[in-house]
Amino acid sequence: MPQHTGEQGSIGSIGGYELVDRLGSGGMGVVYLARSVSGRQVAVKVVHAQYALDEEFRARFRQEVAAARRVSGAFTAPVVDADPDAELPWMATLYVPGRTLSEMVDREGPLGGRELRALALGLVEALKDIHQAGVVHRDLKPSNVLMAGDGPRVIDFGISRAADSQALTVTGRLIGTPPFMSPEQFASPRDVTAASDVFSLGSLLAFAATGNGPFDGGSPYVTGYQVMNEPPSLDGVPQPLRGIVERCLDKDPAVRPELAELHWLFRELPETSTAPSASGPPTVPEGRRAARKTEGATSTGSGRRGRRVRLLVAAGVALAVAVSASVYLVTRPRTTEDTSAGGTSASGSAAAAPAFPAGWRPWQTSLVRAVKSDSVIVDVDGLDSGCVPGGSSVYCAGTGFTVARVDAASGRVLWRFGSNPQSTRRPLGVENGIVYTTDEPDADEVGAALRLLAIDADTGERLWTRPVDAGRPAALFDGGGILVMPEGGKEFVAVNARTGEDMWRTPAKSSAGTDCTVVVMGRAPYGMCSDEDGPADGPMGFLRLDPADGTPRELKAPPRGAAPLGAVGGQPLFALPRQVDWQSSDGRDEAYEALQKVNPTTGAAVRIPLAGTPRGTATVIDGVVYFVRPDGTVTANRATDGTRLWQRETQVENLSAPVLSKKYNTLYFANRYGRLLALDRTTGTEQWTTDKLKDPGSSAEQTIPSLLLTKDAIVAVAGNKAFSTSPDRAP
Repeated sequence: MPQHTGEQGSIGSIGGYELVDRLGSGGMGVVYLARSVSGRQVAVKVVHAQYALDEEFRARFRQEVAAARRVSGAFTAPVVDADPDAELPWMATLYVPGRTLSEMVDREGPLGGRELRALALGLVEALKDIHQAGVVHRDLKPSNVLMAGDGPRVIDFGISRAADSQALTVTGRLIGTPPFMSPEQFASPRDVTAASDVFSLGSLLAFAATGNGPFDGGSPYVTGYQVMNEPPSLDGVPQPLRGIVERCLDKDPAVRPELAELHWLFRELPETSTAPSASGPPTVPEGRRAARKTEGATSTGSGRRGRRVRLLVAAGVALAVAVSASVYLVTRPRTTEDTSAGGTSASGSAAAAPAFPAGWRPWQTSLVRAVKSDSVIVDVDGLDSGCVPGGSSVYCAGTGFTVARVDAASGRVLWRFGSNPQSTRRPLGVENGIVYTTDEPDADEVGAALRLLAIDADTGERLWTRPVDAGRPAALFDGGGILVMPEGGKEFVAVNARTGEDMWRTPAKSSAGTDCTVVVMGRAPYGMCSDEDGPADGPMGFLRLDPADGTPRELKAPPRGAAPLGAVGGQPLFALPRQVDWQSSDGRDEAYEALQKVNPTTGAAVRIPLAGTPRGTATVIDGVVYFVRPDGTVTANRATDGTRLWQRETQVENLSAPVLSKKYNTLYFANRYGRLLALDRTTGTEQWTTDKLKDPGSSAEQTIPSLLLTKDAIVAVAGNKAFSTSPDRAP
């Protein structure tokens, strides 16, 4: 890390670069002037120590460095070196002598004439290079523009985030600077496109021409409201620049001008200052206007062109800003080259048309039913929600809504069960015409246990119910049973799935202890036990329970903290964390160092090292373990030998567990706001994404999304909405 050496002209070194001066400090790091061994001057940005300890921030920093490396042009400062894995992550860019636009305007006043024209043209060229590299800057502001002698330079591709906007970081890290953010950055930060930078360009040029931004509220919240809902204040911006800026600042990203048109318009700006005017925008020749309409009609990058973006927010409501990186990769349409490189198209071959439930069409259904209790409508945020397939229907339940049978073809709710929407959980499954789920007791039933329910799938009538331990799971296993534990957790009990009666009971104990829980892997029943009073890294007991009579047999146990994944070739598979006594992001971003496979016949175990130490929530599908991180990174490792097959930084956060379509060789995911993502199973190549749902409900922020296939149709749950779409809906 940088150390003061006491020598004249040197304040330390990092990464082989001698630090000679401190240029400034931002919210995420310090910037130093440095020189290489050969004498070349560079600007070295060093991340603050508190962020260096944040593994998620390191991952974002790594992604952003990779994105910034791809940008090189006459009007940007290229990355020359970086080490995001150092004790203090750092990045070096070519040093550009000169003041920032913010400093220049503050000291010398607004720009005009030739200076303003050169700035506008230089920024358009810079954005062209940035966007061609597949990056959206998302933090284009005066302090990120260096005014060099040969033209402006755009710096800081979101790596040094907005230190001047900390008031909005209570619920997350800000993804921009409010006076220069676009409306869509406030409303849907994960869905911004290159048009967002055009909006920021308009705000920046207004500042350069007047010394004031077009949205200067008294606080970040007021400014955000102005950006989203009010017209810009452009007093003092001269024509014809004012008309161009007004078009850049349109609330609808689809209406803003493209960079090619802006380049032509800025070339026509006068090189002498002109008085401000209130007249309209400059006239665009008919040929260019017609060309822009054609471009808009054929654009493949966004499904929103031609639709007005609704960006309404109530006054006085705080703007919640999502945790996100300030650099955003542009989602490009899939090309023929992508397919020839080893992937398959989103729709498979021409002969493989999707198979849908009879009469299927895309649909959305709210799963919430307003239930009145003491004249108060109950609509509870929750975590455990989702649907399971069953014939021509899906059966959905979760905290915040009661059990519902939903027609898979139309989304029509056929029946609902229960009266307490605070109580139900995701169904266990549907077998032999029966839906199995659990629910909490009513609020007035003090001390009552969790209830296991069997519901007739056709009629929605309850068939049987019995109490089970609320702190331990229940799961269906082959042989017609449901493995549960009664309250207190002293026994393993197999419940007859048809009648609700006991099939067998077995004491819950192992050589490691009597604090046990149930787990079903490969549709076979197992128990995992430990010593409740023992050390955190104490031994585990792993029991195979005979499906017929419950006879236990102790197998080689995985280490404490191992995550049960399922079975591969009939053998239980666990993911072994790198650290046992520490959890990251509620256990959803653990680092795993190995897999462990257990032979249920001999009891022997095989440890399989994982290449690359993947992180995230692990799911095993068809012999491959997929690790999904909260930041949207998906990693695939082969279960048999731990080999890393691929890793993809998707930029879609908070994804569900993947679901595989073998027909299309595609993995599907949903995120908590209803965005869908399709990745090629073989290469991890992104095939398509969708927009988020318009209104997934207030529980979306807390709810873990889920997704399933009914025939080939996708059915997903986000928040309190269930919805269905086609598997081949590439942009």
